[in-house]
Amino acid sequence: MTVGIVSTGIYLPQQKMTSQEIAALSNIPEAIIRQKMGIHEKPIPDKSDHTVQMGIWAAQEAIQKANIDPKDIDVVIYMGEEHKEYPLWTASIKMQEELGAVNAWAFDVQLRCGTTIMALKVAKSLMASDDTIRTILLAGGYRNVDFIDYSNPRTRFMYNLAAGGGAMLLQKNYEKNLLLEADIITDGSFSEDVVVPVGGTKNPLTPTHLTENLYKLDVLDPIGMKERLEQKSLSNFLKVIRSSLAKSGYSDDQLDYLAMLHMKRSAHDYILTELGLQQEQSIYLQDYGHIGQIDQILSLQLAQEQNQIQAGDIVTLVSAGIGYVWGAITIRWG
Repeated sequence: MTVGIVSTGIYLPQQKMTSQEIAALSNIPEAIIRQKMGIHEKPIPDKSDHTVQMGIWAAQEAIQKANIDPKDIDVVIYMGEEHKEYPLWTASIKMQEELGAVNAWAFDVQLRCGTTIMALKVAKSLMASDDTIRTILLAGGYRNVDFIDYSNPRTRFMYNLAAGGGAMLLQKNYEKNLLLEADIITDGSFSEDVVVPVGGTKNPLTPTHLTENLYKLDVLDPIGMKERLEQKSLSNFLKVIRSSLAKSGYSDDQLDYLAMLHMKRSAHDYILTELGLQQEQSIYLQDYGHIGQIDQILSLQLAQEQNQIQAGDIVTLVSAGIGYVWGAITIRWG
């Protein structure tokens, strides 16, 4: 059995936040925002750009590009963020309805910004275990930019958070763009380092929390997290990439394109250098920021549009998410 990517879809809000605006809000020089943080601009949500709705718009593009009938979709997997139109709401079922996938069943998955890699692994396993599942739609949206307080220096590494939607259509025994093997690492020692400290069962939301701007992402132990993360993060990126390639039957020197999340420029360049890749073998998302688990789909779609991926290329998608999780999956393109 093989599983191939039939199409991708991306939705990006029209509204942008520039490096100049981030600099003004954060009191950080614009040169640092652009050169060190690697943010030139990023999409941010308008009034209609709700999380699940952005995923629906991306899914509609993927369905149109694949030229399939939504009634032929067997499973809809929502891989977007928990911060969405309503709390305690199964987004995939709403997507199923809006897209007309009346013959599908649906469920949500979540692994923060590592969700796309995990969802691809889950989708491939579903197809392998159930003969009746032939077509799966992965789609979701992201707008965790809503939780960023630009006056909080503890969260400056998240000033790149943005908004958008992404989708992928997968088919069993589709002989192009073959999904190969994934590798995922989770490390629970970071599980409570980055949180929204109020609004959950530990500290229910109050009007005071809102007036004091506490309903935002924060880092509870910034010094300890920095020390612990520096020891592991880049090495874990390289580990999951190399492990995904090896499981798929390839080595570093056979990698043609790396679809990487947005991160500070020096980290991006370090990973490329360690893998022996040139700048043109990845796309640095300086004009998009970090759209969570949508980054890998965006990079893949941009690479197709810019002819940076050719038939026969070996492509690896790589992600990381707070919690902490690192993940990669390899594709034989074309």
